[in-house]
Amino acid sequence: EVHRIISELAARGLAIILISSELPEVLAMADRVIVLHEGRVTGAFARSEATQERVMFAATGQER
Repeated sequence: EVHRIISELAARGLAIILISSELPEVLAMADRVIVLHEGRVTGAFARSEATQERVMFAATGQER
């Protein structure tokens, strides 16, 4: 239900900020993924660039 509502709002052109630690959910729903580690932005990815591996490296503060 929540995912359907978010999708409908996004289809209307509204910006949605989704905060989640559920990586499959994030990768399925987001157009852009911003990753924070210890309060700092450690990654910013377009949907086409966001993979589990890249997001997890950023989430743990590791460099690739």
